[in-house]
Amino acid sequence: MNTGDELPPLEIPITRTLIVAGAIASRDYQDVHHDAELARRKGSPDVFMNILTTNGLVGRYITDHFGPKAALRKVAIRLGAPNYPGDTMVLRGRVEEVDGDTATVRVTGANGIGKHVTGTVTVTVPRAGEVTVPAATAATAEAAEAAVTASREESA
Repeated sequence: MNTGDELPPLEIPITRTLIVAGAIASRDYQDVHHDAELARRKGSPDVFMNILTTNGLVGRYITDHFGPKAALRKVAIRLGAPNYPGDTMVLRGRVEEVDGDTATVRVTGANGIGKHVTGTVTVTVPRAGEVTVPAATAATAEAAEAAVTASREESA
């Protein structure tokens, strides 16, 4: 991976099922993400994708490119034009900076209305034979180990 590398585009069909399933999976029960009639009453032409689904799709785009051992370190995105059913979002990426095994990738996602998402993703790609543990997983493991140690000390 080198500064300036372009990631191949990824076309994602925006279906009603993707929008509703993403909202449910992320526990976002706002009616504008699953009820077309209520969304229209609130001024939207239809249901639209929530930011958590977009965030997941951006993460998928990066890990599809860099591989299953890639660890997302930071995802910072901003939404623009809504993703409505029947449209297609095209994700594109460009490596902005490389520091050892970590890269910052600028990501954009456009649909028929305009730019749906813009932002950056920081990703660590382990060298062959190395394993990268995501920071959240490492912190959770450390917390679990501390809890076990504390429990043992209380029992003694």
